[in-house]
Amino acid sequence: MPKQSAGILLYRKAAHGLQVFLVHPGGPFFKNKDEGSWSVPKGEYLPDEDPLKAAKREFREETGHEITGDFIALNFIKQKGGKTVLAWAVEGNIDPGNIKSNTFEIEWPPRSGKKQTFDEIDRAEWFDMATAKIKINPAQAALIDELAAINNY
Repeated sequence: MPKQSAGILLYRKAAHGLQVFLVHPGGPFFKNKDEGSWSVPKGEYLPDEDPLKAAKREFREETGHEITGDFIALNFIKQKGGKTVLAWAVEGNIDPGNIKSNTFEIEWPPRSGKKQTFDEIDRAEWFDMATAKIKINPAQAALIDELAAINNY
């Protein structure tokens, strides 16, 4: 069965249009990757778990911030590897310089026998809609398009 993730597309209204909050995955595999590598804060959830609750939990685990508001369910997307992503848009504002992410441990360098710990998210940033569509995982760009349509942008 393909994996399922739930996430939050946080947005704010700025002088020149909407901005969205994206996160960059931590660890050695994404260290030098930028365009097409950013994501909405999201994570996997179990089949019997409420996806919106999971999305809020993942947002907190990846950013260190609780998120509240009027959540707007977006259409699910399917990523290249087959993972389904459910996302909700919500208006809000957090400081991207003040995130605190969970960590994960992997063997690094590969086959070295050494374990290293990395932040799940190494940075976060607010992007205008056009830039966000370049930065985000290509399949997730549909979430930005849907948010723009909902807000008449």
